[in-house]
Amino acid sequence: MYGYRCEYCEGTVRPRTVERESFKHKDGFIIILEDVAVGVCDRCGNRYYRADILHSAHDIGTARGASLQ
Repeated sequence: MYGYRCEYCEGTVRPRTVERESFKHKDGFIIILEDVAVGVCDRCGNRYYRADILHSAHDIGTARGASLQ
């Protein structure tokens, strides 16, 4: 899934599990996911997220996340 070239530099996107990752919701609050796998460029540090991670953050932010717990 990872191992592709970063869209911002010549680095390579590598998988990394991060302890906490935050997402700012459009309504002004922050969603924090714990122990989540993301792609991180080994050169510039830009982060890439799988679609299921983004969908989970969206579901939590729109109150549909109650069924995820």
